[in-house]
Order: sequence, then C-alpha cells, then structure tokens
Amino acid sequence: MIQIYHNSRCGKSRNCVALLEQSEKEFEVINYLTNPPSFKELSAILQKLNLKPIELVRVKEKIWVENFKDKKLDDLEIIEILISNPILIERPIVIRGNNAIIGRDLQKVAEFIL
Repeated sequence: MIQIYHNSRCGKSRNCVALLEQSEKEFEVINYLTNPPSFKELSAILQKLNLKPIELVRVKEKIWVENFKDKKLDDLEIIEILISNPILIERPIVIRGNNAIIGRDLQKVAEFIL
C-alpha cells in the first residue's frame, strides 16, 4: 500500500493527496506533525528515499535557522532533531514498497505510483 507523510497546511502536500485520491489506488495518509515517525521509521524512510538526513531538512524553517543552522551535527543528531521537530521534515513523502520520493512534483508522483 502507498503511504503519504502529509501536512494538511501544505499546498503541495494537499495536491499530492488529491492526486492519490484520483488515482483510485489504496493509500494511507500519515499526519506526521501529530504522529511523528520514530527513529527507526525515519531511518527506514531515509533509506527508501536514498537521502542523507540533512537532505530531508527544511533548512529555511525558522526553528532550523534559529536553533541548528550553524551547528555541526552528525546524521543521528539530525534524525533526532527531525523527530523532535517534525515541521522540519520535507514534505510530502510518498512511499511505495521499498521506495520513496518527496512528492513536490506531481508528475513524478504520478509516474512513481504507477
């Protein structure tokens, strides 16, 4: 089943959910702001995305800029920061099996869910 890590206040995320609804494929919406992933879950998502933790960070978010921007952080510390501050997680994340993408480009999402 397809999963989407979704923030309902994000237009790109809402558009991605709408695309999934139109596809008539079965999917699960995970509101990661109220139900943040565990360390194990986020690590698995990063593997599926084939990204380093810093590549999943929304580096322009106020929380990041004010608290973490100029700090030297290792991957484990960044994962912990993302779990503690899920607003920093890039969105939406679409997962299908062992693969995932950041679903900001609807064309890529459409190709991904086929």
